[in-house]
Amino acid sequence: MSRPVKHLPPLPAERALKVIAGRGKAVILHRLFDGPMRLSALERALPDLSQKVLIAQLRELEAHGVVSRRVHPELPPRVEYAATPLGLSLAPLLAALCDWGRRHAHALGEAGRLACASDARASRDAEAGAPTSPGGRADTPPVAADPPSAPAL
Repeated sequence: MSRPVKHLPPLPAERALKVIAGRGKAVILHRLFDGPMRLSALERALPDLSQKVLIAQLRELEAHGVVSRRVHPELPPRVEYAATPLGLSLAPLLAALCDWGRRHAHALGEAGRLACASDARASRDAEAGAPTSPGGRADTPPVAADPPSAPAL
């Protein structure tokens, strides 16, 4: 029997938000959805996070069971982080939160302030020579259209 993780609220919605809330956690998870990454690769992919913050967030995500840490027995040791099956189950939730965030920003007239992760990813993949989908984004499923009452972003 596993012991409960400290400081997680008993209400399911609050518990879920607590697991993914935190500086850079959603972005870390998003990066790990593509596959395992070494710490140095995560640092390069997330230049706005200091190494100290990145490691602290990875440890929290690991404690919550959504990220795994694998140490390869080499010299020097090679450490890889990966999303666990439980972590991968957060992908639809994070996608829904991103969609809601876009609609919210648009409703408040702040759409211009958004960082568009899919555009940044498409640029990164295009530089690497990855094929793009018909929508122009590399290997990402098409985003569902906004409801008819909401203007297109």
